[in-house]
Amino acid sequence: MDGKINRRDFVNYAGSFMTLGIGGIKPDFTKLTDAMRTLSRIRIKEVSANFEREPLSPYRFKGSVITEAWQTAAYIESESGIHKIGLGTQNVLWSDPDVFSRHSTAGGSALMFAMTERALQLMKGQSFHNPLDLLDELLPQVHDYGKEITGNPNLRKTFALNALVPVDNAAWLLYAAENNMKNFDEMIPVEYRACLSHRHKRVASIPSYSVGTDVSKIKAAADEGYFIMKLKIGSAGTQKEMLEKDMAFLSAVHAAIGHYKTPHTVDGKIPYYLDPNGRYERKETLLRLLDHAKKIAAFNQLAVIEEPFAENNETHVGDLGIIIAADESAHTVEDAARRMEQGYKAIVVKAIAKTLSMTLRIAKLAYEKKVPCFCADLTVNPILVDWNKSVAARLSPLPNFDIGLMETNGHQYYKNWKQMMSYHPKAGAIWTETRNGVYQTDQSFYDESGGIFEPSSHYEQLFNKGKD
Repeated sequence: MDGKINRRDFVNYAGSFMTLGIGGIKPDFTKLTDAMRTLSRIRIKEVSANFEREPLSPYRFKGSVITEAWQTAAYIESESGIHKIGLGTQNVLWSDPDVFSRHSTAGGSALMFAMTERALQLMKGQSFHNPLDLLDELLPQVHDYGKEITGNPNLRKTFALNALVPVDNAAWLLYAAENNMKNFDEMIPVEYRACLSHRHKRVASIPSYSVGTDVSKIKAAADEGYFIMKLKIGSAGTQKEMLEKDMAFLSAVHAAIGHYKTPHTVDGKIPYYLDPNGRYERKETLLRLLDHAKKIAAFNQLAVIEEPFAENNETHVGDLGIIIAADESAHTVEDAARRMEQGYKAIVVKAIAKTLSMTLRIAKLAYEKKVPCFCADLTVNPILVDWNKSVAARLSPLPNFDIGLMETNGHQYYKNWKQMMSYHPKAGAIWTETRNGVYQTDQSFYDESGGIFEPSSHYEQLFNKGKD
């Protein structure tokens, strides 16, 4: 190791020690010097990858359906002998529908997994200062490799980011361990801490329902205390057929639960979170949906509409009288900035889909621009739910809310969810279970970083087969 420190890590540690001067405590510059000396480059000695196929009950969105999700694991070990395992959940349909449509379910997933393997092989024998710099090095190379193996020169960058999630998570865990960082807050560089400075005591658990879902299931969820529903619209068919189905679905949901009350919103009304997944081709079509919402007296309960248009649609959306959020089209911080210019008033962040590293950059920009963020799901496994929750619990709330927001739908779609829950190193902790529609993110959640720093024996075993 070369013993050098880059500017970002200097700011991180200098900021940490200088804040000790607040309240009359004198900063210890000896400790600062020691910290600088220990922040060496981390050299990767060994890497490996593995995956498990988890079956899903059919989950319909983007006019198609998924029936399984690969749970990927990336193993990295440094020269010091410390190893960490990062997890990911693949979603080919969400990250690039073109790849999904051109390949079998297993074929599309295998292509993404090959990109994860490629990233790890690129890392072997190399070193990095911190995961943000590492992502800068890996993303263009992995994206180019993805274009090659998929035969798609227009491969969406989100496909590459999805492939990099387990690698990025492993890198963050190794970075924290190598530098004696004990929790999530210590791990986040100083310059990104302001955008993650909230400490919500509760985070909403947002279930997801596709068009055609039996409304009795949605009503049952509301009866259990779930108070914000994600409605996956953008039905299959022509634009006319899509709009008719979407309007009928919204009408049915509103008739069933529109009168419910909740203590978690300023107006006390149950809100709806609509996600057309880029299926609306024209602004006029979306306006017809909004007119219908007004007609049935549901418009004022529309909290947000996520990603109504395809990413190449540059329609201005700031004049619709409702928060329009960018999700998969905000691949990078530059994409997020462009969406903000187009009138998008919220950004959906997915540390579990686009890497924590990219999420930090997007959240920082949004915070500086006073654009709120919240977390959506990728139908991830229980451990990744707590990676996402670690971000959701620290983001400023959306207007009309006094609580953190996070979609989580794994319990709805994974056939083996209970078994997967047992893989969580903190299974059974109060903050791993939804109660009355929320996660209780008490002090233990912050003290234990949602359990994400602790190894999972199940995923460790994926790399122990054949070893003594």
